[in-house]
Amino acid sequence: MKKCILLFLVLALFNAAVFAGGGSDSGFPAIGAAIYKFDDTFMSYMRNTIEQLAKGKANLIMVDSQNAQPVQNDQVDQFITRGTKAIAINPVDRTAAGTIINKARLANVPVVFFNREPFPEDMRRWDKVYYVGAKAEESGTMQGEIVAEWWKANPSADKNNDGILQYIMLKGEPGHQDAELRTEYSIKAVRDAGIKVQLLAEDTAMWDRPRAVEKMDAFWARFGDRIEVVFCNNDDMALGAIESLRKVGFFTGGRYLPVVGVDATAPALQALAEGTLLGTVLNDAKNQGKATFDIAYALATGADPASTGWKITSGKYIWVPYQKVTRQNYRNFQ
Repeated sequence: MKKCILLFLVLALFNAAVFAGGGSDSGFPAIGAAIYKFDDTFMSYMRNTIEQLAKGKANLIMVDSQNAQPVQNDQVDQFITRGTKAIAINPVDRTAAGTIINKARLANVPVVFFNREPFPEDMRRWDKVYYVGAKAEESGTMQGEIVAEWWKANPSADKNNDGILQYIMLKGEPGHQDAELRTEYSIKAVRDAGIKVQLLAEDTAMWDRPRAVEKMDAFWARFGDRIEVVFCNNDDMALGAIESLRKVGFFTGGRYLPVVGVDATAPALQALAEGTLLGTVLNDAKNQGKATFDIAYALATGADPASTGWKITSGKYIWVPYQKVTRQNYRNFQ
């Protein structure tokens, strides 16, 4: 009963927000945008970029899907009812993309998915469907390269002198393509560098810093100094791991354990400055947000998305490249 009441309140608030901010008196095209949840650090950067770019150009209706796919499905219905000219969706569940596309196609409202890539078969359902994101395997590869370079430069990192890198893996959402590919390719890059590896344990912290603290607490209690590196699928989890390790005396008095993340968020750059985070990978929220808005705006105004200047692969995909961020170059990304 409580869940039903909560869902009703969320939808009621959404409806109020849509109709309060969805007027077309400005003459600007209406664009609906749904974020899987507003309090995700990386997504907040993308949201801010989209909102800034929309000022003076589009009537943007931005909503929080509360990490609930049924809520997001209802939001898509509201976008269509409201007469939006294009929809930008950061899906809660990538498997729901087909349903969203079917709704939009019936109403002839183009869709730009971003950050969570739909399955290829869903992308092929309609010619007015696009995806903006980054290739997750690149970020994993760069993480692995950062770790491999550090391992080779610091022989003392091999605590038990067995010639094997023992590691922990903190994963994002199970089944999310970024989580799976970053996990796979980070370790592949280490192996490709000629380093033997051993997985001590892996678990999901759902991209979340507090959950990562809890998971790392448990890993340390179980494995202790056997842990030689901590891989994390994003920066929030990496910062959670660092917070946990601080509690057992790391990052002071010369005691160090390498932790790597992905996203290059402002808190992660600060951790690099402090010497606690070994490295991260720039998941370019600003340019992903810009590409998302540019494509959605072109579709909403009847322009050719190719006219935006973004390279469109296979007629549907806009890929924004990753970049390594380390203690040597982090100032370039602040």
